Amino acid sequence: MKYMLMFYETEATFADRESANAGAYWAGWTAYIQALNAAGIVASGQGLQAPATATTVRVQGGTRRLQDGPFADTKEQLAGFFIIDVPNLDDALAWAARAPCAETAGVEVRPALLPMA
Repeated sequence: MKYMLMFYETEATFADRESANAGAYWAGWTAYIQALNAAGIVASGQGLQAPATATTVRVQGGTRRLQDGPFADTKEQLAGFFIIDVPNLDDALAWAARAPCAETAGVEVRPALLPMA
């Protein structure tokens, strides 16, 4: 079964990517990513640039409207994702709990839809 792990980080954690804490920040993620790959469960995944680089698209009355930056004013922003292939939800949750951001923000775990026939 495939599950998407969506990693959320705070604004302060995003800032750690390029601060004096960058070494520790990236070391935590590197170890986690290596463990996922060593387990052979990664279907795909990617980190994301900071929320300020986002653009949200909505169509209202046939007109396309764009909003720069993150859509919602929240304390946590989507930082990246992995799609993993594991036997069950318990295994997906166990991998989510190991993510570095699980202690400071959160990891959303969501099953993938079954393939279209």
